[in-house]
Amino acid sequence: MGSGSCIAGMEVPITGSDSVKFVQLSLPCSTSTSTSAATHLTRDVASCSIIGNPPSYFTWKICRSQPNVLEIMEFCGHKEFPKIGLQIVFPEALFPFAVICKNEMTFSSVKPYLLHAMTVSGVAYLIKLEKTSNYVSSSHLQSDDFVEFNTLSHPNQGSATAVTGMAELMVVGRSDGSVGCFQLGILDQRAPGFVQELRDDAGLGRLWGVLSRGRSIAAVHDLVISEFHQKKLLFVLHSDGSLRVWDLSNRSRIFSHSLSVSPSAGSTFVKICVGSDHNNPDVIPLAVLQKDDSEVGTAVISLYSLYISIGDRIKLLLDPLTKSISLEEGDLIDVKLTPNKLWILRENGLVLKELFYQNSKEELSYFYSLQDAFVSEQLFQGSENSSDDLLWLSHTVLSSSKDQISPFVSSVYLRRLLLPGVYHRNVLRVTLRDFSKHFTDSEFDSLTVDGLKNEILSVIQHEVGADSPISVLQSWKTFCTCYFSNWCRANVACGLLIDSATQAVGVIRKSSVSMCRSLEDIELLVFGSSDEHGNIIRSRFDSSDSDLEWEILLEILQCVNNLSQQLSKAAPAIFYESLIRTPNFSSEEVIPRLLKNLESGYSSSVAALHIPELGTDVALDKEISYHKRLRKFSVDMFLSLHNLCSRATRWGSVLHVIESYLKFLVPQKYEHNLDSEGLFAVSTALTVQATSQVAKVMFESALDVHLLLSYMVNSSSQIGMSEDEVSRVKLELVPMIQEVLTDWHIIYFFCTTPSESPLLEDFSSQLSSLQLDGNVDRRSWNEKLGKSEFTLAFILLLGGHGGPSLGHLPDPSSLSKSVQEFVSWIIWVRTGAEPSVFFTHSIGLALTLLRHGQYDAVEYVLSLVDSYSRKEKICQSLQSDGGEWSTLLHLLGCCFIAQSQRGLHGTMKERKTSEAMRCFFRAASVEGAAKALQSLPNEAGWIHLGFSQQVTPAAWKLHYYQWAMQIFEQHNMREAACQFALGALEQVDEALGSGVLDESATVVKGRLWANVFKFTLDLNYYYDAYCAIISNPDEESKTICLRRFIIVLYERGAVKILCNGQLPFIGLSEKVERELAWKAERSDVSAKPNPFKLLYAFAMQRHNWRSAASYIYLYSAQLRIHGAMRDPQRRSFILQERLNGLSAAINALQLVHPAYAWIDSPLEDTSNMYPSKKARITMEEQSPGNGAQSQRRRSYLDVEKLENEFILTSAEYLLSLANVTWTFARIEAPSTDVIDLLVESSLYDMAFTVILKFWKGSALKRELERVFAAISVKCCPKKAPSVGNGQKMQTLLLTSSQNEIVVHESPNVGPPAQESKGSSHWETLELYLEKYKKFHAKLPIIVADTLLAADPQIELPLWLVQMFKDVPAKSGGGMAGSESNPASLFRLYIDFGRYTEATNLLLEYIESFASLRPADIIRRKKPFAVWFPYSLIERLWCQLQLSIKLGHMVDQSEKLKKLLQGALMNHLHQLKVDSDDVMSAVA
Repeated sequence: MGSGSCIAGMEVPITGSDSVKFVQLSLPCSTSTSTSAATHLTRDVASCSIIGNPPSYFTWKICRSQPNVLEIMEFCGHKEFPKIGLQIVFPEALFPFAVICKNEMTFSSVKPYLLHAMTVSGVAYLIKLEKTSNYVSSSHLQSDDFVEFNTLSHPNQGSATAVTGMAELMVVGRSDGSVGCFQLGILDQRAPGFVQELRDDAGLGRLWGVLSRGRSIAAVHDLVISEFHQKKLLFVLHSDGSLRVWDLSNRSRIFSHSLSVSPSAGSTFVKICVGSDHNNPDVIPLAVLQKDDSEVGTAVISLYSLYISIGDRIKLLLDPLTKSISLEEGDLIDVKLTPNKLWILRENGLVLKELFYQNSKEELSYFYSLQDAFVSEQLFQGSENSSDDLLWLSHTVLSSSKDQISPFVSSVYLRRLLLPGVYHRNVLRVTLRDFSKHFTDSEFDSLTVDGLKNEILSVIQHEVGADSPISVLQSWKTFCTCYFSNWCRANVACGLLIDSATQAVGVIRKSSVSMCRSLEDIELLVFGSSDEHGNIIRSRFDSSDSDLEWEILLEILQCVNNLSQQLSKAAPAIFYESLIRTPNFSSEEVIPRLLKNLESGYSSSVAALHIPELGTDVALDKEISYHKRLRKFSVDMFLSLHNLCSRATRWGSVLHVIESYLKFLVPQKYEHNLDSEGLFAVSTALTVQATSQVAKVMFESALDVHLLLSYMVNSSSQIGMSEDEVSRVKLELVPMIQEVLTDWHIIYFFCTTPSESPLLEDFSSQLSSLQLDGNVDRRSWNEKLGKSEFTLAFILLLGGHGGPSLGHLPDPSSLSKSVQEFVSWIIWVRTGAEPSVFFTHSIGLALTLLRHGQYDAVEYVLSLVDSYSRKEKICQSLQSDGGEWSTLLHLLGCCFIAQSQRGLHGTMKERKTSEAMRCFFRAASVEGAAKALQSLPNEAGWIHLGFSQQVTPAAWKLHYYQWAMQIFEQHNMREAACQFALGALEQVDEALGSGVLDESATVVKGRLWANVFKFTLDLNYYYDAYCAIISNPDEESKTICLRRFIIVLYERGAVKILCNGQLPFIGLSEKVERELAWKAERSDVSAKPNPFKLLYAFAMQRHNWRSAASYIYLYSAQLRIHGAMRDPQRRSFILQERLNGLSAAINALQLVHPAYAWIDSPLEDTSNMYPSKKARITMEEQSPGNGAQSQRRRSYLDVEKLENEFILTSAEYLLSLANVTWTFARIEAPSTDVIDLLVESSLYDMAFTVILKFWKGSALKRELERVFAAISVKCCPKKAPSVGNGQKMQTLLLTSSQNEIVVHESPNVGPPAQESKGSSHWETLELYLEKYKKFHAKLPIIVADTLLAADPQIELPLWLVQMFKDVPAKSGGGMAGSESNPASLFRLYIDFGRYTEATNLLLEYIESFASLRPADIIRRKKPFAVWFPYSLIERLWCQLQLSIKLGHMVDQSEKLKKLLQGALMNHLHQLKVDSDDVMSAVA
C-alpha cells in the first residue's frame, strides 16, 4: 500500500458458501490428451462469470492440489446460496482459465450455459451445462455435451501461454507470440474458418500451417476480450511489454505499442486489465502488471489510457501520461479494473485504488480487511498475550467463584468459535479429525449447535491434563491454533468477484465466497480512518467550534485506544459473556472489577495460582512484565487526561464532546422499505453478517467509552474533576452508554446467536405456525433451525420483516445501507416511531421469535428489557406506556412455560415455572394490561375474553388469573395453576360490583375451589385438597369433589388418610361415611383397598362399634356370595378374608353392651352391591344397620351367630386348603357331611370344634363315637396304612367347658399344619381320645371295639389298655369302674376271641386282689368292696372248652383253662375266707 492508504471496508462472508457439496462430472480420456505437459499452476486460481439479468454468478476455481478438477458454483443475489456445486474432472491438468457464458445456440433451454476450458497440453473444451441445481449425482458427460479440439496440433507451434474466450470463440496465445482463434461450437472442426490465426501481415500466408514469421515476437502472456462501441477487441500482452489490439470482427490488428521503455532482463509483463470509463466512453483504462523476477514479491502496476475513435476504421491512441503503483508487501493474488477503480487482492488484504485521470500523481488507496484478520482476532491468535489476558481477567472478574473460571473460559471460546464468519463446517470437521474425532457426512450434518459444542468440549476435556484453568486455556489455545491453521488452508483467497454493473466486489476463496462492505462512520473513527472522512463526521458536530471539538474527540479516542490496549481484546469478550450468562453473575460487577485491574493490576493471589502450572520463574517474569506495562499505562493515561483537560480548558467541554460522540453510537433512523416477505437469500445473509460486524464494533466502542468514563470518575480527584462533573457522568452519560450498549448488544445477539432446533414433537405445530405452502425457502427452515449459520436475525428477517431482496450482489455502499436499514428496523421500527428505544419494539420481535420456537432467545431479550425497566435505566419508563410492559411480561411468562416443557427436569423446571408465575402476576397488575393483552395474536397463547376493555382491575385480574390457570393446567403445571386459582379467588368479591360477572359469587368460588381441589389432589396434597372441599361454598360442587376425593384415594391406595385422624371432618362426617358407603356398594369385591374395610376403620376410629361390625360383616357377606363364584382359584384367600372379616365383626361387637351387641343381617340377594350405572339410592337406603324397612324381612345377628358362622367358615377354609369343596347354606345346623369331610382330611381339631359347637347331649356322643371310630379305622394297617407324620394345625377354637367356645384367632393362609404332636395315627388317636373322653366316657370302648372289629388279632396299644384300667389292679377293687373299665376290656377280648389277653387281664386283677398289703385287707373285706364279671368269666371258660372240643389251639386252650381254674379256685377260696371273717366279726 502507498502512504495514503486507509481502511475503508471489510470482507463479509456469504452464509452457506462454506457448506457446498460437489457433484462430479467426468470427461472421458481422448487420444489428443498429452500426459507429459506440466501444470501452469503455482497457486489456486478462481474467477467469476456473470450471466443474465437478474444475474447468475458462476464462480470457477482450480486448485493446485487437484489441477485437473474445475469447481463451479452458481448463485444469485435474490436466492439462497446453493448446496450443490459441480466438479468437472478433466483427463489432465487444466490451464488456469475458464469462461462460462450463455448458450446462444438453438434448443439451448435445457443446457443454457457454455463452459470454455483448456488443458495445459492445449486441448480446448466447450461443454454444455445445465443449471447446477439439476445435477444430483456424479456421472460422465455424454459425447454430445462437449466439444474438444487440440489447439496445438502442429508440431512447430509454440505451447499455449494464454487463453481467453467468449460465447463460441476461444482465443489461444502461444509461446512463439502467435494467437489462434477457434470457432468452437459454431463450425465443424474441418470446416474452413474453424481455426484462424491472427497475423501482422493479413495479406500473406495461410490461415493455418504458416511455419515462420518475418520477425521474432515475444510470448503471449495475457489475452483480454472487451467490447467498445459494439466492437469486440482483443488485447494481447506479450512478455516483453508489447501490447497489440485486434479487431475480432475482421481479425485485423488495430494497435501495437511497446509498453516497456527500458526493458530489463528480470522484468516480465504478466497481466493486463481492461476497464471502462462511464464518464468518457472514448477512454479505455488499462492496468498492466509487471513483475520483477530479481526481487521476490515485488511488482508494479502501470495504469494507461487508450483513446478510441470510431470511423471508417477503429483508431487507438495511447495517452503518454502513466501512473505506477508499487506493491512491496505480500504476494499478489488478483487484479481487477472497474470504472475509475483498481482492485488489488493480496494475501494481507484487498486494496482499492481510486483512479482520476486529470493528474498524474498516485491516488488515494483504501484498504479492505479480509476475514483472516477477523477470525484471528476472535480466536485470540493475533497476540501472544490476548488469550492469557482472558484467563487473568477471568480470575479478576470471577474472584468470588473460582470454580467457574474454567467453564467461563470454555464458554467464551465456544461462543467465538461458532460465530458466523468464524465457524466453517469443513474446517471444524478436519480439526476434530486431527483430535481423533471422526464423523461421516450424515453424522456431522445432523449435529446441531449443542451437538457441536458437546463434541468440542469432549476434545478439550480429553486434552486437559489437569483440571485447572491454565490447563483448560492451554487446550483451547492448542485447539484454536489448529482450527485457525486449517481455516487458513481451507480459505485461501483465490480471486476477485467483480460485478461491473453494480460495482459489487467480492473474494472467491478456496471453500467460500464473500463480499465487501464499506465501513460506518463510527468504524472509520475507531479504525483510524477519520483523516480521509473527517469532513463527513465533523459535520455532525452541531457546534461553532467544531475544529476544537474534533481535536478533543481525537484525543479522547486515543485515550480509549490506550485503555483498550491495556485490557486487550479479552475485556469485551468477558463483558459480553457476563451479559449472556446472566443471572449467574451480573455484568454490572464486571466494570468495577476491570477498573480495579487497570488501577492496581492482578492480585498476588491470582499470580500465585499460575506458579504450579508455569513454574516460579515464568510466572514471576509474567508478573513483572505486566506490572511494568501497568505502570506505563497509568502514567500515560494520567498525562493524556491532563492534556485533554488542558486543551478543552475544563472537563465540562470534554464531557460534552463525549456526549456528542455517544450520539454517533446510537443506532440511527433510516427510511427503509423492508416490510415485504423476506427470503433466505444471499443478500439477506450478507446483511445479517455485516450487521454483526457493525454491532460488534459499536458494542466494543461503547464499552470502551464506559470504561474510560468510569476510569475518569475513579481518578476524579487526581485529574481535577468536580463533584458536579462526576454526577453528570453517573446520572447522564453512564445511563446513556448503558442504553447504547443494550441496543448494540441486542443487535449483536440477534445476528450471532444460533437459532434453537425444534423438538420432534413440535414439528407439526411449527409447520402450522409457519403456514408452509409450496415455498421452498420456507420449507427449508426446519432444516436450518439449530444450525450455527442460521441465527436469530434470519428469523426476524424472514418471519415478519422482509429482508433486502436484490437481483445483483450489493456493492460496498449498498451493503452498508442494508445494515443501516436493518438496524433501524430493529431499534426504531419505522422512522416516525416514538423514541422508546428498542424496548417497545422488543414485543413484536419477541412475538416473531416465539412463533418460531426460539424460547431461550425470547427469555433472554425480554428478561433484559424487564431488568432495565425495573431498574429504571431506560430513558422512558415502560410501565406507563399503554400496557406494553404487561405485554412484555406476559410474553416472557409464555416463554418460560414453553421452556419448561423442553426436556427440563428438577430444579431447572421449577425455576422456569416460578419465573412464569412471577411474570403473569406482574403482568396482571400493570395499568392498561387489559387493553394491551387482548390485542395480542393467538400465537401468543392468549384467548380473547370477550368482554369490554373497560373493566375494573379486580375483574380483569379475575379473568386473567383464570386464563393463566388454564394455561398452566394444559402444560401439567398444577402447582402453578393452583396458585392462580387461589389468586382468582381473592378477586371474586371485589369483582362482583363490576357487572362483568354473569354468575353468582357462590358459583364462581365453587368452580375455583373445585379447581384448587383438583390441582392439589393431582399433586397428592390430600390435606390441602380436603381443605379446598371444606372451603367450597357450593354444596353441589362440594359433594362432587368429596366423591372424587374418595374415589381418587381408593385408586391411589391412600384411603388411610380418612381414618388416621389427620383430616378435620367439620360437619362432613356423615357425608364422608355416606360417600364411602356409596363407593363400597358399587365396588367390586376384589377392589384394593376394599371400601368396606375402610368403612370399618372409619367407624372404629369414630368409636361406632356396631357400624364397624356391620360394614366388615357386609364385606364378609360379599365375599361369600360373589367372591368364590367369580374366582374359584382364589377360594382359599377369599375364605381367609371372610374369616378375618367375621373375626373383626365379633371383636367389634364384644365392645358393645350385650343388650345392643347385634347387627342387621344383609339381604340374601346382594347382587345389587356390585358396580352399577343406576342412579344413587337415597341416604336411608344406603345406610347399613339403620333399622329401615327393606323389601324383605331382615334377621339379626348377635355374637353367637357370628361365632357359628366363623366356625363353619373356618371348616370350609381348611377343607379348601385340602382341596375339598364344601360350603354351608345355614349356620344353625350343619350336616354331618362336614364332619366326615374334616375327618377324612385329617382335620380333627376342626371336626371336634364343629361337633362341640353344634351338637349337644346324646347327639354329641353319637358324633364323637363316629369320629373316633373313623380315626380308629385309620390306625388299622389293613384298612388305612400309615402315612408317616401327621399334619399339625393351629388350634382355632379351644374348649374351656362342654358348653363354652372361645374364639382365639382366624387361621392363617397356608397348608394345614400337623394336628398332633406325634408322628403317627396312633399318637393322634391317643391325643384326641385323651382330650375328648371326658365328653363321652365310652369312647375308649368305641375305639377298642372298632380296632378289634377291623383286625381281631391287632395288638391294642398300651395307652388304650391303660384307659380301661382307670382303677389300678393293685387297688384290690376288682374290675369295676366307669363305662370304660377293665371289665369292658375283658368283654371285648372275649367277644373277639382274644382269650389269652382276656385270661391275662383276669389273672392280673385276681392276683392283685389276692396280694394286697395287710393294711388294705380290711378294705377288701368290706361289703361290695370287690367286683368281678363272673358271667364273663364263665363265658370265657365255656369258650375255652369249646375251643378244645373243636380242636382249635388245644394246647394253648388247655393251658389257659388250667390257669383260669387255678386262679378261680384260689380266688373263690379267698372270698370264702373273707366271708367267714366277716361273719365272725358280725357274730
